Amino acid sequence: MNNKEKFLAHIEKGYATKGDYLIMGAGMVDGETVNKAFIKVPLKTLNRHGLIAGATGTGKTKTLQVFAENLSEKGIPVLLMDLKGDLSGIAQPSPGHPKIDERHAAIGLPFEAKGFPVEILSLSEQDGVRLRATVSEFGPVLLSRILDLSVTQEGIVAVVFKYCDDNKLPLLDLKDFKKVLQYATGEGKKEFQDSYGRISTSSTGTILRKIIELEQQGADLFFGEKSFDVEDLVRIDENGKGYINIIRLTDIQDKPKLFSTFMLSLLAEIYSTFPEQGDSDRPELILFIDEAHLIFKEASKALLDQIEGIVKLIRSKGIGVYFVTQNPTDVPDDVLAQLGLKVQHALRAFTAKDRKAIKLTAENYPDSEFYDTKEVLTSLGIGEALISALDEKGRPTPLAATMLRAPMSRMDVLTDAELKETLGKSKLIKKYNEDIDRESAYEILNEKIERAEKEAEKEAEREESRKTSSRRTSSRRSTRMNPVVKVLTSATFIRGVMGVLKKVMK
Repeated sequence: MNNKEKFLAHIEKGYATKGDYLIMGAGMVDGETVNKAFIKVPLKTLNRHGLIAGATGTGKTKTLQVFAENLSEKGIPVLLMDLKGDLSGIAQPSPGHPKIDERHAAIGLPFEAKGFPVEILSLSEQDGVRLRATVSEFGPVLLSRILDLSVTQEGIVAVVFKYCDDNKLPLLDLKDFKKVLQYATGEGKKEFQDSYGRISTSSTGTILRKIIELEQQGADLFFGEKSFDVEDLVRIDENGKGYINIIRLTDIQDKPKLFSTFMLSLLAEIYSTFPEQGDSDRPELILFIDEAHLIFKEASKALLDQIEGIVKLIRSKGIGVYFVTQNPTDVPDDVLAQLGLKVQHALRAFTAKDRKAIKLTAENYPDSEFYDTKEVLTSLGIGEALISALDEKGRPTPLAATMLRAPMSRMDVLTDAELKETLGKSKLIKKYNEDIDRESAYEILNEKIERAEKEAEKEAEREESRKTSSRRTSSRRSTRMNPVVKVLTSATFIRGVMGVLKKVMK
């Protein structure tokens, strides 16, 4: 048995599966693709999360595209974070190419060009289905984590939410929350102090500054109504394909605080909404977070703990989370330890730091009799990757250098006309893109303050009226006490005057 035959037997045994699976490509040994040495990922293990990593230009985005297409084909919905703006072409079939045919012939897999059902979503004013959430849905704990508040400041946020609950004040957007904070140390200071204790002006000032920082990254567009229902992410089209939901994030690459706010909100909402699945044969939804380092770049310890906790727990809901980044070291170790599938494209060894990163990366993969992992990591070509997955029993599969299959859809963006056509077919745009600004805490408190001011003005007018009346009464009393007035108004004097007048008139 030669090395190729030995390798084929090794792959067939290590990647054998009884249930349904995705084919990522074919294994490679000695620099050559082994025909039909298929690298299979069982659907059953896809909720165990994963990583797609590699240097710029090595094919991460195309791997992400292949993954999303094959999930959709199996009827599994997908959510993609598109920070570079190059994933919308999934809606159109590939135009084909001789190199694609050559690649698939080597893999031993037929190629079929296809487009897939796509929903374009947006966090900003870009075209697409608007994604929003209310401040109330965030809750005091999550909002405090996002703002990176101290324990004392977290307590104030909790009091604000309690006050709004007690007084039926909807907290919909950030201006609602800011208004309640200002009210707590302003016009409503006594009301808060009597019912909830004294609130420090300096602490509320700090919280307000952090909210303004979040607003400057565009969060005022994200917080509000109508809230996006995460159930709309798990739709299946009339042909049984799962929708590929693409969030256009090209305009928030320099806004990591907004990106991490959105991601944490989304994961928390999915976790609280979706039912427990147990040991299911297929996932409910797969999320791909491109440029994942943006989530962790400015995250506080509290926020990292929150993300780690959700990643650990969310798989029980049938949700898989896949991080796409340049280097595995971009992802915290505690999160990295939760990832079952790893697709590692080539890394570049330009500096001592790069070489150290390659050594650390190699140590994350199982040993293989067929590869020197550190050497392979620097010699992989475009569209090639090291893959380590989990089998149906949760055991790591053999490490395989893999020639990845090509995307069935277009590896390019939609034209303006195609994008307009795709958006025109959307049922969700009609549902979510109407701007709603119903009466909430901001308006209710403004009305309350206005009523209080008017009542204060009326009370001041009544007080002035009482003072004026008192002065008049005092003046009349003083006049009646005057001796001259007393004589002039006495009955004797009046009768005398009247008598004289009668005589004169006679």
